[in-house]
Amino acid sequence: MISMNDFKAEPQALRDDMLSAVSRVFDSGWYVLGNKIEQFEKEWANTCNVKHASGVGNGMDAIEIILRAMDVGPGDEVITTTMTAFATVLAILRSGSTPVLADINPDTGLLSMESANRCLSSKTKAVVLVHLYGQVRDMDSWQSFCEENKVHLVEDCAQAHLASSDGRMAGSFGAGGAYSFYPSKNLGAIGDGGAIVTNSDEVLIKAKRLRNYGQSERYHHPEIGMNSRLDEIQAAMLSVRLNWLKEFTERRREIADLYMEGIKNSKISLMSKPQSYEAHVYHLFVILTPHRDRLINYLKESGVQSLIHYPIPIHMQKPCTQLKRDPNGLLISESHSNDCLSLPCHPQLSDKDVYKIIELVNSFCLN
Repeated sequence: MISMNDFKAEPQALRDDMLSAVSRVFDSGWYVLGNKIEQFEKEWANTCNVKHASGVGNGMDAIEIILRAMDVGPGDEVITTTMTAFATVLAILRSGSTPVLADINPDTGLLSMESANRCLSSKTKAVVLVHLYGQVRDMDSWQSFCEENKVHLVEDCAQAHLASSDGRMAGSFGAGGAYSFYPSKNLGAIGDGGAIVTNSDEVLIKAKRLRNYGQSERYHHPEIGMNSRLDEIQAAMLSVRLNWLKEFTERRREIADLYMEGIKNSKISLMSKPQSYEAHVYHLFVILTPHRDRLINYLKESGVQSLIHYPIPIHMQKPCTQLKRDPNGLLISESHSNDCLSLPCHPQLSDKDVYKIIELVNSFCLN
């Protein structure tokens, strides 16, 4: 079976280096908020070309902490896409603010600026822009949109490690960027993990306080915080895996290029190409077909796994049916969620695997 992810196929050298890194943490006797997280935070900030990074427990906490660090909370509205992982909206809800759901562009799956504009109100305090599938797009326009409407730009970078536009990395365009290091992400930990990146000294100070019980110094808690700390073992392994990220990202792009050039089936549509080579890191390679269930079964029977990201948009989830939304509706998102399908695109795929997938997708028919 060709899987969506194959961690067991990762290079032995990577596994050996990770085990050595864990051993060094054991030998240090310091497991939380020590030298390893400080080292990784510096490395990740440099990678993202920002001043600061702060390791946290997961990507959802990262979004919540950024919002709270900018005093976005009760009484405020935050615009975001309905086509995202539930964690994006849950983070907004946990900050105390109110999500307002906007629609997407049909060619990219990304948040529609026209829809976001219809969602604006006097209560709007921020936009959480999700770099869905691993792509950054129209960032100058989004910066202008937020500046003109006097709202904060927060980036959900959970799928966009190393994605860049005009030399600027995902997470560097707004007040802060939230990264997830969930195992299946392009840069994944061996468990949960996340980070905040920012160029703001104030956001960094507040973020580091909020992640650690609201503690400014030991036993001094000037505000209500949370327990959301990237631990030393995960930080050490992420530092090791970071050394492989560029190579793995290039392989994802190679696979995506083969798909874009090779898939030719009238029953299947491809998403738009990125605005530049560097703008997409293909955390997911997504196709669209109204015959999705039949294609899933056809691929499975032929030894290829596929997954749906995401089958149920946020506004159709039971706790979110009453959330505010674009007054024109969210029809594009609903259509996209019915048709989208992710093909394997992880860096351990061989060319033989990729060509097999292309051949199967092209041979799919309804007879």
